[in-house]
Amino acid sequence: MDRLQQSAWQYVAEVLPPEELPMLAAHALVDGHDSPALRELAGLSRRSDATEIRELYVQALHELGVPLPDEEAAGRRLLASLAFGLARGELSPKDVADRLSMTVAAGTQEETRFLSVAADYSEWIGPGELSRWEHDLRSAAHSLTSSTALGADIDMSSPRRD
Repeated sequence: MDRLQQSAWQYVAEVLPPEELPMLAAHALVDGHDSPALRELAGLSRRSDATEIRELYVQALHELGVPLPDEEAAGRRLLASLAFGLARGELSPKDVADRLSMTVAAGTQEETRFLSVAADYSEWIGPGELSRWEHDLRSAAHSLTSSTALGADIDMSSPRRD
């Protein structure tokens, strides 16, 4: 999946902080994308005004013809990306719980189960319960990754990856 398309769902799912967007824009320029707003965004510091960064990012996507997904689609991609990250060993069960937005709505039975199990995490969970929760989460992740048409090309890695 193209870096900009990847970033669009991450932006809508609110897992891509605005301070990451100028570097993302710089990488997108190196990848061969170009637009006036993208160039301007790439020239900003990560400490620039967050509102200005967001506005330029959305404008750059528009200029490049990259659509912003709706919140439901972005949330479903977030669930799938967390499941794939856990299944591939890139994320721990706690990472999944920490990165999960509670505003995400599931669209399938497998997404619902994964979301439900992930939401059961608590920092006060006992060691025996923690082991069972991790097992259940891995099982739910496996079910989701086996059933989704979203694909394994989505991930939660930083947009700054090379």
